[in-house]
Amino acid sequence: MTALEGEPATLDPTRTALVLVDLMDRIAALPLAPRSGDEVVATARELADTFRTAGATVVLVRVERPGVPAQPPGSDIVAGLAAEGDPVVVKRTIGGFHRTGLHELLSERGIDTLVFGGIATNLGVESTARPAADHGYELLFVEDAMAALTEDEHRAAIALNFPRLGTVVTAAALRFG
Repeated sequence: MTALEGEPATLDPTRTALVLVDLMDRIAALPLAPRSGDEVVATARELADTFRTAGATVVLVRVERPGVPAQPPGSDIVAGLAAEGDPVVVKRTIGGFHRTGLHELLSERGIDTLVFGGIATNLGVESTARPAADHGYELLFVEDAMAALTEDEHRAAIALNFPRLGTVVTAAALRFG
């Protein structure tokens, strides 16, 4: 379902987590569409602050390349995005659930609703969302907190894939009740 123009999505902060995928310097610096990495990070920062203020969980997921002695420069979460106490999940595949402990972390906190943002819409975000749906989480996708390598890839995920998994919203449509 797409709620971009619809009613606000009201969330329970005790049962909701914001999951931000691959917001790392080297990934945010890529040529992206329909918005820049800086724009995605700015929206993600605002969302993270709102979620923390409401008492909701913020999880940051970042990728590491397996089998290399050192990660490339820019492999940390963008400066100023993570706050004290935010879990950081390290993945070594495209999606954030495979052998990362993410599902266990969310289960321990009683989380049943995930709100997604990150880069790339159709890769890291979608590959994390699909197993989240398999685990039974309610999913929301913040369209203006995502970008992909091309606008077509972003739009396909937003218009075709995400509505089959959950609800597509804008950052402004999220409320805590």
